[in-house]
Amino acid sequence: MPVSVTPLDLGLLALRLYGGGTMCVVHGWGKLTSFPSAGFPDPFGIGATPSHGLAVFAEVLCAVLVAAGAFTRLATVPLIVTMAVAGFYIHGGDPWQKKELAFTYLAIYVALLGTGPGRLSVDARVRGKRV
Repeated sequence: MPVSVTPLDLGLLALRLYGGGTMCVVHGWGKLTSFPSAGFPDPFGIGATPSHGLAVFAEVLCAVLVAAGAFTRLATVPLIVTMAVAGFYIHGGDPWQKKELAFTYLAIYVALLGTGPGRLSVDARVRGKRV
């Protein structure tokens, strides 16, 4: 028997689609197409190219997984780290307007880490929680 869709499921779907979709299209895609960039920030001291690669991994691959609701909790972890680095390190000394977006995305990913993707997701389908 199908499970009814709740407002929570719709809200989680909206968070996933916005948080994953806009991260990939607006932020990650540009990093992917400019890879490698010698001028990319190196917050961990591993080099600009590896740092850029990790950002692309999070902002493209993990963002797509979050939008689809596939491996959602696992996929939020690199995004949480990336947004924390962006908010606290890259824009740490900037005015709030410069870091607000990083913290907004950070809040979305932390919420999805805690709640999971909801029933309208690949994760729910794999686990047999069909809508």
